[in-house]
Amino acid sequence: MGIELATIVLVGSMAVLLVLGLPLAFVTGFVALAFAFGYFGLPGLYLIESRIFSFVREFVLVAVPMFILMASVLERSGVARDLYRAMHIWAGGLRGGLAIQTMAVAILMAAMTGIIGGEIILLGLVALPQMLRLHYDRSLAIGTICAGGSLGTMIPPSIVLIIYGLTAGVDIGELFIATIVPGLLLATLYVSYIMVRCHLNPALGPPAPIEERALPREEKLRLLRGLVLPIGVGAGVLGSIYLGIASVSEAAGMGALGAIASAWVRRELSWAMLRDALYQTMNTCGTLLWITFGATALIGTYNLIGGNTFVEDLITGLPLPPLGIVVVMMGILLVLGLFMDWIGICLLTMPIFVPVVASLGYSPVWFGILFCMNMQTSYLTPPFGPAAFYLKSVAPENIKLGHIYQAMWPFIALQVIGLAIVLFWPELALWLPRTIRGE
Repeated sequence: MGIELATIVLVGSMAVLLVLGLPLAFVTGFVALAFAFGYFGLPGLYLIESRIFSFVREFVLVAVPMFILMASVLERSGVARDLYRAMHIWAGGLRGGLAIQTMAVAILMAAMTGIIGGEIILLGLVALPQMLRLHYDRSLAIGTICAGGSLGTMIPPSIVLIIYGLTAGVDIGELFIATIVPGLLLATLYVSYIMVRCHLNPALGPPAPIEERALPREEKLRLLRGLVLPIGVGAGVLGSIYLGIASVSEAAGMGALGAIASAWVRRELSWAMLRDALYQTMNTCGTLLWITFGATALIGTYNLIGGNTFVEDLITGLPLPPLGIVVVMMGILLVLGLFMDWIGICLLTMPIFVPVVASLGYSPVWFGILFCMNMQTSYLTPPFGPAAFYLKSVAPENIKLGHIYQAMWPFIALQVIGLAIVLFWPELALWLPRTIRGE
């Protein structure tokens, strides 16, 4: 079977199995086994085992469960609730102030956790009822929560960046540094949009009543004291990575320990809370690993039969300039994001796309930031759009899934604008790593 026909059969069989409702991990694993056995016989199965084993031996992979545990503990320790209450004191009097403070809390939570689903659910429980109570425009409130909660793909410690770094062979610490400016760019676009809309139409985001913001000084100090330690944990984790004091894996382990200590100091730690956090960590890691096994096996088999060379020749043979080829890749990722989870997209496409990007003379670090921005868009775009399902699980019954999807379109447009800005001005992602390296 020629590589062209093999590619059609591989993609077609995956599409059929996914339409039948099989999980992605089992679809990729089954197709990989079938192709490996069909091309190489029994030795092909040993090739799959060897590829999976070499991937899971990567020490930096330890950072994934540690960061997830840190996020799970911080989520359950009331940090988001206290952050929102503290922000309410300062921003509640602005037009659209609650939406702006929701975005600020989302940024801080992303820097401390990097787990998107938990952030959206927390903001849906804490911020959405408050904005609806003050008669905020429903679409503005919903879009703010979904877009802000999705910033976890961009702001370190992002699990998306870790998996991309492992898959593409890129330094994860450099990715963490490179994503700071693009992440803040997206947040700035969101906040600017909220401020402009609420300035043009104040009824969209009325200020909170003054009596809700007039807290006694002791209460204000208590709120701030309660936030010092958890914010310090997030800052310490990222600072130790940026300053070269600790590796990503070491910083993740200390972050998990610091989150538990923070919850204990705040008197939020209990055996039940720790058990639930560990359960969430194991459940999330199990899902990630099974998808990783299947996708790694599939790409390894496809490369062995010449698939990587075929796709590279196909892409580079397009009658387009190098930047146009990157735009085509972004379009492919956007389409895949409509139907697939980010980890499957990363593991299936990056081993093929990144060598092409490098051969075109572009930085894999820059392309990794573009990938993360693209995957953040996939969190909002229907029909997959997991952000909508996360929020629907905690939203009032009168808010339907259609309302949530409709509310996200302006923020999707802002994400595409941000993606285009970084695409055409790569230095936005690359100048900070170079500055820190002294180049």
